[in-house]
Parts: sequence; structure tokens; C-alpha cells
Amino acid sequence: MATAEQHHIMDTPAFDKPVKLAIVVSPYYKDIADNLIAGAKAEAEKAGATVEIINVPGALEIPPAIRIAFRQSNFDGFVALGCIIRGETTHYDTVCNDSSHGLMLLGLQGANIGNGILTVENRKQAEVRADPKDQNKGGGAAAAALHLIALQRKYGASNSGVGFLPRSNDDDESFQIA
Repeated sequence: MATAEQHHIMDTPAFDKPVKLAIVVSPYYKDIADNLIAGAKAEAEKAGATVEIINVPGALEIPPAIRIAFRQSNFDGFVALGCIIRGETTHYDTVCNDSSHGLMLLGLQGANIGNGILTVENRKQAEVRADPKDQNKGGGAAAAALHLIALQRKYGASNSGVGFLPRSNDDDESFQIA
């Protein structure tokens, strides 16, 4: 059995307005994906979030699917779930790197994403990490998305007191630093 060091887990954020999450999952290893989804859904439920599941063929399709939903839908955040198990070729490295890179780029563009794509050496590691009663990486990914949503709502809502503001003198077109 794989072991993990103990680490601090932040409390689930509370929301005063509804939260809508898209769980984008590759069910390539269906039993592992089902456990990841169970953990993510339980964490979303603790925050009172609603969830929609979006299935895609593989881990490489997760970032494009999130991009489509981010640009064309009204989700507050996204949970990326899947599993990549090392095989005999370098395909593992390509899928791990490209899916992770794609998610990071979307995050830097403003998408609130929790990355729960497992990258493991063998099936046993995946089973332990996906199990909601063990490492619960699906729940951790949902928690990450929820924390980013909370940050966005906290800091994104402010529209005064930051940056450049017009002076009170209507005749003066210059700006002052607030």
C-alpha cells in the first residue's frame, strides 16, 4: 500500500451564492475514475455546490473540454479527473506533461481548476490515491477548485479602491493612484 506524508488540509470554503462545478473526467480506467468522482462529489456537496459530469475519452481531452466549457458555459470551476498509468513507452510522459500543462494554462487564463489527474507507476498506486476512504485525490481536486472559486469571489468582486481612479474634479482628465 502506498503511503503519504501527513499534510494540512484546509477547511472547505463556505459560499453565500451557489457554486456550479463541472467535473471533467476520463473514464479510461472506469473503477478508478468512479472513485475519483465519488470523492469530488462528496467534497462539492460539503460546500453546497452543484455538479455536472462531463466525460471525455482520455486525459489529453480534459483540458480542451474544460476550455470549451470555460468559454461557452457558466461554471464557476472545474475538477479534472483521470488516471495515467506508466506503460512501456514514452507516451506516459507526453500525456502527463501535456494534460498538466494544458490545465495550468487554463488556470492562468482565469479558469478555477482542481487537478485530480493521477500520474502513477502502477494500478495499485492509482487505487489508493483514488479511494475516497484513503488518499481521496478526487476530493482534494474538488477542494482546490472550490478554494480558487472562493479567492476569485473574494478578490474579483472589488471594483473600487484599487488601481487608478479618476479625480473628483470633472474638468481634470488626469488620474490618481488610489
